[in-house]
Amino acid sequence: MKAIVSVLGKDQKGIIAKVSTTLFNEGINIEDISQTILQNKYFTMLMMVDLENGISIEKVDKKLQALAQELGLEIRIQHEDIFNSMHKI
Repeated sequence: MKAIVSVLGKDQKGIIAKVSTTLFNEGINIEDISQTILQNKYFTMLMMVDLENGISIEKVDKKLQALAQELGLEIRIQHEDIFNSMHKI
């Protein structure tokens, strides 16, 4: 199953490393990643990830929410279909 991970917040060292490590530890493969820093202070990142059978979005979300709180960021994971439905024009 494909999912989208979004990360938003003030830029700081290690965001990509910590999010990637959290996903790796849950057995999740990152298939694509796009990140940018706006006005030298706001970090944004989107990742397309592949959750193998048996990996629960809810379990991963709990791990990502703990990381989000630690780093002061907003991190979300959504099934690809939900993400696409929310962003149709």
